[in-house]
Amino acid sequence: MKCKRYALSELAIIKYGKNQKKVLSEDGNIPIYGTGGLMGYATTALYDKPSVLIGRKGTIGKVKYVEHPFWTVDTLFYTIINTDIVIPKYLYYVMSLIDLNNYNEGTTIPSLRTETLNRLEFDIPSIEEQEIVLSCLNPIDKKIELNNAINNNLEKQAVLLFKKWFIEFDNSSKNMLETRFGLVPESFKLLKNGELPLVVTDYVANGSFASLKANVTLYQEPNYAYFIRNTDLKSGTFEVFVDEHSYNFLSKSTLYGGEIIISNVGDVGSVFLCPKLDKPMTLGNNIIMLRPEQENLRYYLYIWFKWLYGQSLIQGIKGGSAQPKFNKTDFKNLPIFLPPDDLLEQFHQIVKPMFELINENNTENQALTRTRDTILPRLMLGELDVSDIEI
Repeated sequence: MKCKRYALSELAIIKYGKNQKKVLSEDGNIPIYGTGGLMGYATTALYDKPSVLIGRKGTIGKVKYVEHPFWTVDTLFYTIINTDIVIPKYLYYVMSLIDLNNYNEGTTIPSLRTETLNRLEFDIPSIEEQEIVLSCLNPIDKKIELNNAINNNLEKQAVLLFKKWFIEFDNSSKNMLETRFGLVPESFKLLKNGELPLVVTDYVANGSFASLKANVTLYQEPNYAYFIRNTDLKSGTFEVFVDEHSYNFLSKSTLYGGEIIISNVGDVGSVFLCPKLDKPMTLGNNIIMLRPEQENLRYYLYIWFKWLYGQSLIQGIKGGSAQPKFNKTDFKNLPIFLPPDDLLEQFHQIVKPMFELINENNTENQALTRTRDTILPRLMLGELDVSDIEI
């Protein structure tokens, strides 16, 4: 595959994102992106053509690709791509092969400068050869996108059922009590999170900062166990590991899959169900883990904290001026209501197959991502012969 070397400045114009406050709206349908991912929706777009997004401050290691109209905040660059030389998706793939952390110029916060980015060089083949390479990669990405769309739809169905049964109380008695949540059926229990039958723990439950530093080693290449972080759960890619000694030391925050994980530092209130991966797993820092002792609490609590009353209550206890956060004690004191056991079990049996399918799709996505990431560098370097492929 014949290539010509170009500086990034020849392939794209790097543009700064803008403050989102004036365009942020509950009625918006245009995604607003920051370095941590989706931040909300806007009523107008900053740019409406395919673009590669590059972190300016914060999370800068990997690029993101968007094809739809979008808005980026001021910590995230977007690009206007020279489509006479490079197809936008191809530029994304070739840029995804480099770790931009290696070009960090920040001291306390990782940062990138346009001057440095513009000097990066890439080997780009003809448009025709780019299209052939993309024909090998696009089907994988489209399958991942389909799985994600199915997952989003399934979760929305579960949330709608939750609202019908536990917000509008369609399936409950009409004898109501006045509570801080408004009128709630008298058969429901009013509790605090700390009174629920569940384990609440985090990374620092394993010891002092000094002992954690002495006993926990993180690796960027595969090792004994995954070190599960908020950023991994958001992206669906798990790239940090610990050795067996570290894993055993972190015994108070072992993950088995299915736990509810909530970010309590920085990106406060992000909520996830822990996936089941192909290695042992342990909880990363800046997140807490909830492990219900009753199986039928799992999805009820997940939806409560991610979508409804629980989310607004979490936002109400966050503090910290430089970096938002909340502590486990305040979390345990937050109120919650639970339906009667028979109604809770009914709900669980209905939504359980939905979440099991979501987990299966996520597992398939991880395998597809590994396959794509294995062949990607070989395609870009011309090590795989694609000359016979017709498109």
